[in-house]
Amino acid sequence: MKSIHSYNKIITILVFFIPLFYASLSSGKENIEKDFKELTSKFRCMTCQNQTIYDSDAEFSIDLKNVIRQKLIDGETQQEIIEFIEKRYGEYILFEPKFDKKNIFLWSFPFIILLLSTVILIIKIKKNSASK
Repeated sequence: MKSIHSYNKIITILVFFIPLFYASLSSGKENIEKDFKELTSKFRCMTCQNQTIYDSDAEFSIDLKNVIRQKLIDGETQQEIIEFIEKRYGEYILFEPKFDKKNIFLWSFPFIILLLSTVILIIKIKKNSASK
């Protein structure tokens, strides 16, 4: 009688915990795929014309996708992977350059052009209204 009761406990445990274990494994795979897509979309293919690694089928992109996927499986964070790839290939591989001293002009240039255009427009409008 006790052996049947213990088998029932084991079966109950298996019935409840195996699906939970499977769900945790599949959610881990989903997280890796989500991170994989997000990361590979941040990098520029060095052999293609402004195409992301995610969208590219070039040999370079395929190799880099394999490296990124393996690093995600190994448990590295997105930031660690970004730093590794940037250190290896340079900042050009990033679609969004970092905001630092050497890139300040790149980030501020659109605002400078907007400001200059606004000033020129105001001067022209004042000139036209003064000449009428």
